[in-house]
Amino acid sequence: MKVKQLSVFLENKPGTLSRPVQILAQGRVNILTLCLADTSNFGILRLILRDWETAKSLLEAQGFIVKETDILVVEVPNKPGGLADILEVITQAGLNVEYMYGFTVKNENRALLAFRFADPDAAGVALAKAGINTVKASQLFQAMVG
Repeated sequence: MKVKQLSVFLENKPGTLSRPVQILAQGRVNILTLCLADTSNFGILRLILRDWETAKSLLEAQGFIVKETDILVVEVPNKPGGLADILEVITQAGLNVEYMYGFTVKNENRALLAFRFADPDAAGVALAKAGINTVKASQLFQAMVG
């Protein structure tokens, strides 16, 4: 099941990160998880939010370039080799992980990881065939609140 992620493009200079975060706070939009990547000239702030449409509108209204992307949130057994097993399924399916990052919460005894694939539908099918659960957006938001 796909989850929407927003990517916000930022200049790589002091104070730039706080502006989009302040805009979301003022708009009362809660960030569920995030990842920040950088190059020498710019950064990409990746966000998962319950109300991503509002977040996108707020940020674009303030001049930010925002892209929405479908990702998969995968339950990974919280044990040695849990991630290795998931990656083996992905490798056997001939899929490439473009990037991934974690959540600060767990779903029972499983860690939650956000995965970006070029073809999230094919990845979802491969994972489901292997009995690996992908988390629906509604389940994700419920886990983050409760």
